[in-house]
Amino acid sequence: MWIRLRQIALVANDLESAVSEFHNVLGINVAYRDPAVAAFGLHNAVMPAGEQFIEVVSPTEPGTAGGRYLERRGGDGGYMVILQCSDHGPVKARVEAAGVRKVVERDTAHYRLMQLHPRDTGGSFLEIDVQVGGESMNGPWEPAGPDWHLARTQVVQAIVFADIQSEDPEALAQRWSQVLGIQVDMMAGVPTIGLDNATLRFTVATDGRGEGLAGIGVRVQNGPALIAAASARGCRVDDATVMLGGIAVTLID
Repeated sequence: MWIRLRQIALVANDLESAVSEFHNVLGINVAYRDPAVAAFGLHNAVMPAGEQFIEVVSPTEPGTAGGRYLERRGGDGGYMVILQCSDHGPVKARVEAAGVRKVVERDTAHYRLMQLHPRDTGGSFLEIDVQVGGESMNGPWEPAGPDWHLARTQVVQAIVFADIQSEDPEALAQRWSQVLGIQVDMMAGVPTIGLDNATLRFTVATDGRGEGLAGIGVRVQNGPALIAAASARGCRVDDATVMLGGIAVTLID
């Protein structure tokens, strides 16, 4: 059985402003806007990052889970870590054994979704899905729409890590390990979980925003040009990091 990182979701007060940041700095394009998220009082945009995806969601009405999350974490930022697995059965058994609650569970002929409660997964929503016929990373991925390949660029090639911050990173890593069935390794003092195509890193929360998805690392072409674009827009942090959509994006050239 394999488990891989397929999509990162952010939540923003202003959808188009956040999308513009990603487009102007990272050169990625919107592939799909999913009308189904309107049922949750949201609108969204999904952008290919190689064969993975960065999604931004934003509330369209008061009283939504996304809006409450924005308030709780003090503004735009990380929202969901979305994984793809080859077999839901073992994962669901581990979720049940760990006593982790589910927010949404839905199976269709082509897509099987399981979204876990953020209070049980350390601030960030953890979603683990199955795409029927999606064994290839270049294959279908329903949340990105039927024509996601047309929006893909060569600037961002992959999402290689995600940082989930917490007051107790080791305990949170063990919690995710329970669910995923993958052991925790210590790398340079940081608890990590190695997926088939990326790494989940559990870091100490130091920014006053509490638990949640704090950053990602992306493999890119021509990192210096992207840093220059970020500098022009006031998004540069240092020679390898930019702030987009409320998260730290590390550029790996």
